[in-house]
Amino acid sequence: MNFFFPEQSAVAENAGPIIEWEETPCHLCGRDQWSQLVEAPDQAAEREGFWFAVVQCKRCGLCFTNPRPSPSSIGQFYHQDYEPHQPRPTSKQPWFGPPLVSRKRRNRDRRLELPWHGQGRLLDFGCGRGSFMQRMHERGWKVTGLDFSARAVHGVRNHLGLPTLLGSLPHPELAPKSFDVITMWQSLEHVHNPQEVLRQANELLMGGGRLFVAVPNIDSQAFRWFGQAWYGLDLPRHLTHFSPVTLQVMIERAGFQVLNVRMVRHSSWLRASARLTRRFPFKPRWRRFMTNKSLSQLATWYGYCTRQSDCMMVEALMK
Repeated sequence: MNFFFPEQSAVAENAGPIIEWEETPCHLCGRDQWSQLVEAPDQAAEREGFWFAVVQCKRCGLCFTNPRPSPSSIGQFYHQDYEPHQPRPTSKQPWFGPPLVSRKRRNRDRRLELPWHGQGRLLDFGCGRGSFMQRMHERGWKVTGLDFSARAVHGVRNHLGLPTLLGSLPHPELAPKSFDVITMWQSLEHVHNPQEVLRQANELLMGGGRLFVAVPNIDSQAFRWFGQAWYGLDLPRHLTHFSPVTLQVMIERAGFQVLNVRMVRHSSWLRASARLTRRFPFKPRWRRFMTNKSLSQLATWYGYCTRQSDCMMVEALMK
């Protein structure tokens, strides 16, 4: 089924390769009864004119993009300059000593440090450019990356020299009970069947293994402020839009025990949302003021303290 909103018909005729569209039932409860939550355009300039709908299941409350590009078509919406898949430029170390590291970078790295677990075998699902893998490798972890982007996999293998596989879960080269920790940093929302991916992750973990998942939070202050201009939507690349409740339920149904759900601060996301409001002249002008760094940081702290951050992280234990 090919789906476009009425104003997109002219774009569709010149869109290049044919895009297959599919409607999907709720990934959490399987029902096909939903109400529309928001319509929003693709934030990528290359796809201006494409609009997508996010719906909410009337039974369990899960939000998801529907209709959506099929698995064989979704790659067309990851443009060549998609930032998470680009390798970071390597900077030369000055002769007079180690490079200076900003306080912000040190704090971010500290938040991403994981306590040693088991034999230290870690799978980073949706590894992107491999920055997290590299940090964990430097800390002694035996790391493996997995990503559906051939460009990203090639970059990690060639620039970082770390073992990385192309594809998703399940993967034929990954054996059951072969990892102590699995991380999913801003990746679960990109897959077509997140419940199955979580079940497969459970199979890959040793008994007592840990799962860490970070995703955007649609039940956030930022989404209520910005709606279709919210940076965390990123349609249609984000296929599932989790709240703390729906994320926890989905992870538990995959066989995990959720240990905690933490809010994560990203003031840069708030500033990006404020910039996106310029595409919607009917939006209240005060929201554009959030491009100011001090104001965005203050608002982000408020969202964090009231558990309304636009990003969240779950730590779960394999039962």
